[in-house]
Amino acid sequence: MRRAVGLGLLVLAATPVTLVAQAADSLAQAANTAAAANTVAINFVWTLVAGFLVMFMQAGFAMVETGFTRAKNAAHTMTMNFMVYGIAMLAYWAVGFAIQAGGVGALGTLGGYDKLAHEVSLTIAGKQWGLFGGTGFFLTGVAYTAPVFAYFLFQMVFMDTAATIPTGALAERWKFLAFVVFSVFVGAFIYPVYANWTWGGGWLSMLGKNLGLGHGHVDFAGSSVVHMTGGVMAFFAAALLGPRRGKYNYDGSANAIPGHNIPMALAGTFILAFGWFGFNAGSTLAGSDLRIGVIATNTMLAGAAGGITAMVYMWIRYGKPDPSMLANGTLAGLVAITAPCAFVTAPSAVLIGGVAGVLVCAAVFFIERRLRIDDPVGAISVHGVNGLWGILSLGLLADGTYGDGWNGVNGAVRGLFYGDAGQFAAQLVGGVTNFVAVGAMTYVAYKVTAVLVGGHRVAPDIEELGLDLPEMGALAYPDSPEVASAVILAEPADVSLGGGLEPEPEAA
Repeated sequence: MRRAVGLGLLVLAATPVTLVAQAADSLAQAANTAAAANTVAINFVWTLVAGFLVMFMQAGFAMVETGFTRAKNAAHTMTMNFMVYGIAMLAYWAVGFAIQAGGVGALGTLGGYDKLAHEVSLTIAGKQWGLFGGTGFFLTGVAYTAPVFAYFLFQMVFMDTAATIPTGALAERWKFLAFVVFSVFVGAFIYPVYANWTWGGGWLSMLGKNLGLGHGHVDFAGSSVVHMTGGVMAFFAAALLGPRRGKYNYDGSANAIPGHNIPMALAGTFILAFGWFGFNAGSTLAGSDLRIGVIATNTMLAGAAGGITAMVYMWIRYGKPDPSMLANGTLAGLVAITAPCAFVTAPSAVLIGGVAGVLVCAAVFFIERRLRIDDPVGAISVHGVNGLWGILSLGLLADGTYGDGWNGVNGAVRGLFYGDAGQFAAQLVGGVTNFVAVGAMTYVAYKVTAVLVGGHRVAPDIEELGLDLPEMGALAYPDSPEVASAVILAEPADVSLGGGLEPEPEAA
């Protein structure tokens, strides 16, 4: 009896302790659940705000490209930059997002949603090689799924950045209708295919897992996916379209055709530099990832270094610093650091940006004088050449402090100088693939567009007059002397110009 009473008293005494322990466990679980939910919420806000910053970069591109071109084409150039946003966006919403991200898998930082899991792939030697995604067309099947919508917004503004790059290289002689149709191809197919191969679970990202080439092709925020893609499209399309009238003399020498508003271009460069913080640091998709401080600072340093080295190069070689080259040098530094920004030290970021500033100056003159491709704003040199330099610099200088598990490969990302030659090889494969695949898709899209709209190039008298009134129906500067003289040229060519104008031929 006494023993039973003792056991009963012991149970009664232990009960409060047990209840307290259970309550503590419940509180700990609730706290962990709340902390995880708060982390996801922080990541959502960070991703969306970064996407908003990247969206505002469209204004920067519009100002840079318009400032670097002539006043008689300002409304046309600005309108292309304005409308590419909506045209390419809807093409991406309908088709492109599914091709890019339909097989991306779980969106870990945004709550782990894992229904974007249909990647069309080939099996070779027992290994999967992704080609393109197959779910999410028109954002169907994911209705009100917040992680997918946030991810779509962020990826869409990246696509639109690539889509706006060719508008600068083709400015001052491109039919507006041709621009409209070509932009649909960019948003629906050209950009999404390569983006899938690198960011959507495609075959370039599997080079490490399947072949042991580092972590596969790594591009943190888009040196190749966004900028090189835009630059390669610009390269092929500008070569096919041909130069502006008066750009080249009979002996092949190039004439300068100055832009009409350098202050506008420089202000646009500041807007782009500001938006680039969202571009690079936002690509963590996680405000909870403290690496964002490193990424943002590296971005800033590389842009500054690019502007300074471009200034020094032009000053030494040509006797003047040249404001347009300072702007392009800054942009080149930003383009180059976009791929390696999370993986390199601050001194490496300055080196990468500094090299980019010199590289863009040399590339502008090489493309203009040797290749004789007319690029009014230097888009090919800024985005194409330095997009390639950006991914290669990652393959050289990534120091192994970040990226554990990237593309399914254990360990952090290391470049050639830190012991992983395979990573540099993967970066080379990614660059060559971009040039070949994006170039081929651009060629096909250009030719199909030409068939649909009856050619890409405006008539020679329209080019001489300026594209604003004939193409857009409105003048950017109706009171300017340059445009007033151009309006006289709106008379038939045989009256106002003493005979017809011969157009610069488009490439066959």
